[in-house]
Amino acid sequence: MNQTRKIIPAVSVAVVRGDMVLLVKRARQPSRGLYAYPGGKVEAGETLEQAARRELLEETRLLATDYRPLRDIHIDGSAENHPVDYLLTVFGALYDGGEPVASDDAETAAFYTLAEMAGMPLAGDVFSVAEELL
Repeated sequence: MNQTRKIIPAVSVAVVRGDMVLLVKRARQPSRGLYAYPGGKVEAGETLEQAARRELLEETRLLATDYRPLRDIHIDGSAENHPVDYLLTVFGALYDGGEPVASDDAETAAFYTLAEMAGMPLAGDVFSVAEELL
């Protein structure tokens, strides 16, 4: 029997600082232990951009400017035994000061170059988004 899985709207934000992009190491599923852009579920009443701003602040305590949607990615939660799927809208944004501090569900938070990212365990389309932005 083919059941329709629930799809949850989510966001992430790729913050660019010079020739580097911000990544967090995910402390929870989905993609636990992988490096990804800060993000999470969209809360009731939020626009996608509002959710991206909130998630960036919650996970890294950073602010950014010039948010723009880059792409939508369907994340199949069943691959990690997660009960739902996500429709992830990835935003690009520009660094606006401060140093990242990992909090909420981020284990670490820091800026990385493409060369550094090439050897890291990355979630999904993280590298291709970084290439597009840098």
